[in-house]
Amino acid sequence: MIQPRAVAPKSVRPAEAAALLGVCRDTVYVLMRSGRLRSIKAGRARLIPLTAIDEFLSADEEFAA
Repeated sequence: MIQPRAVAPKSVRPAEAAALLGVCRDTVYVLMRSGRLRSIKAGRARLIPLTAIDEFLSADEEFAA
């Protein structure tokens, strides 16, 4: 019998992104509106690619250095 593979998500919703970043959900929306955190719209859902979170964190490290 073929076992289904677990697929890692490529994007998260704002609440999940907030948990990953350690900030509140409202802060994630502020970051998206300001253009500092890239997101996409899929129907009514707002999705944040995990690569966008990595880019945000990398940009923040460069800014702090």
